[in-house]
Amino acid sequence: MRTVLRLLVLLPCAAACASLTEPSGQPAPERVAATPEPAPSAAATAPAPPPAPAPAPAPTAAPSNERVSASHILVAYKGSRRAQPTITRTKDEAKKRAEQLLARARKGEDFGQLARENSDDPTAKARSGDLGSFDRNMMVKEFADPAFALKPGQVSAVVETDFGFHIIKRTQ
Repeated sequence: MRTVLRLLVLLPCAAACASLTEPSGQPAPERVAATPEPAPSAAATAPAPPPAPAPAPAPTAAPSNERVSASHILVAYKGSRRAQPTITRTKDEAKKRAEQLLARARKGEDFGQLARENSDDPTAKARSGDLGSFDRNMMVKEFADPAFALKPGQVSAVVETDFGFHIIKRTQ
């Protein structure tokens, strides 16, 4: 764009200004007018639109500084998430069984023993229900909220998630 403007300013002066730069008494040599550069297209001269803003990153569950330790007993039912194919109980039967196990836990029966004998979570069953330490974002909300609301040593009411019915005992 600057080149085009300079040429437009200089072209009218080329013939008249030549007499000022040529030795006097000699005819000015024939000059070939400079061929102006083709005008750039409108798309090239228009300022480029600012780049579209990058899409916001998908929210990620950032680890929380708050952690708890808990144990649980899972009573799954046919159709619940990750239920073993051998589980044939209905949802109502699973809830009733969870309520019976909760009553036993609240009467003082050993929670670890109840988990080993009754949990449908194979990992927790092998570890006497122990889930270890976790932050809020590591568990589904329906499980995390009651787990974090408990005080160490407390046992939750029956908690329902897509995995089935849980009884949670906060250990730390």
